[in-house]
Amino acid sequence: MNIAIVQAMIDAIDKPAIFINQDYIIEAVNTPYRDTYPVNIKPGFSKCFTVSHNNARPCDQCGETCPMTQCKETGRSASTVHIHATNQGQSYCDILMRPVHDSTGELLGYLEILDKLAFASNKPSEGKMIGESDAFKAMLNKINRAAKSDIAVLLQGETGTGKELVSQALHSSSDRADKPFVVIECTGLTDALFESELFGYEKGAFTGATTNKKGLVEAANGGTLFFDEIGDVPLSMQVKLLRLLETQTYRPVGSVHVKQANFRLVSASHKDLKSMVAKGTFRQDLYYRIAGFPIFLPPLRKRQDDIILLCEHILSSFSDKKRLHNNAKQALMQYPFPGNVRELKNVIEQASLLADENTIFESDLPDSVFEKKDDEALEGVVPLDVIEANYLTNIVQDYTGSIDDLAESLNVSKRTLYRKLQALGLKLSQ
Repeated sequence: MNIAIVQAMIDAIDKPAIFINQDYIIEAVNTPYRDTYPVNIKPGFSKCFTVSHNNARPCDQCGETCPMTQCKETGRSASTVHIHATNQGQSYCDILMRPVHDSTGELLGYLEILDKLAFASNKPSEGKMIGESDAFKAMLNKINRAAKSDIAVLLQGETGTGKELVSQALHSSSDRADKPFVVIECTGLTDALFESELFGYEKGAFTGATTNKKGLVEAANGGTLFFDEIGDVPLSMQVKLLRLLETQTYRPVGSVHVKQANFRLVSASHKDLKSMVAKGTFRQDLYYRIAGFPIFLPPLRKRQDDIILLCEHILSSFSDKKRLHNNAKQALMQYPFPGNVRELKNVIEQASLLADENTIFESDLPDSVFEKKDDEALEGVVPLDVIEANYLTNIVQDYTGSIDDLAESLNVSKRTLYRKLQALGLKLSQ
């Protein structure tokens, strides 16, 4: 292997990148990678997991998914999200690893490229997404990949899972980050109000229109337009929204002049839009326009490892700086949080007010945390993608067979099953 050629390949990459051999030894490294970590990297000696994690063993021997192991198992590129020990402290990185072969097909080593995820953290951080569970990391990977494109993104998940925060992360990580981020609350808008809010209107267009008003499409020019709860858009308005997305043009109410639109579309809904399409309450052509890249936001009950971390994040924003006692932590870990992160924030705010000391005890938590509810009442009507995610999560916990056997039992291809498991941050025990 010609190290000079490999080094030239690495230097041509503008993101942090290394070339490692099959023994995890870094053979070549570029300047952005060196600048990311506070250690001296010695090509031919330093190992990747020592540099990025301060570990003495590979990631898969320390409780994390190792992308090199994935590459070896599949013979293809692999990606994962890790928390690295960087110059800025603990930082999220989206890792892409690719096998590199010579002209004869012999494996030479692996190319590793990093994306730093500034929008997420595993410690209390204002304005960032907080978590460290596998489901959370899988979601970060999809957010990062979607952010680099102008593809229309549909955020799907239960109420309170943080869809607006994810939409802001998509915007802040995109090439449109320096342009406006505009939110359209679709719930409760009538046909007339929706059209005037979206497209604006001309003076005299209707009673009360005493001046020209710029619409939200124009306000978002060059940036991102976020349709929150798009499933609530009236059916009569869906055709006009579809026309906007297809032609990238619109006309203000009362105007004869057509204007050009320039925005990146992000939509969100807690409703099962596919079911709405089947019922005729949501247009199929509009659905496929907005669902170019669906992202599933896991409910908090599937992010149990994140609950205490999120509590600490919420408490850090309060002036009195209270902390949770272990018995309060245990109680919160056992509660399923049907209202997700939004409900968790309410619970912690209430407990902070009820606590007479700087420590929040189990007895300070609101009664709702201890109410017993049967699963059916708790879940209510659940979107199909949520049911599938829950079903796969439960199966993987106890399944002892191979992925081929499981794929055959589920009547799906191995590739489809692997993709679904990866998206949910799941992996079979063998």
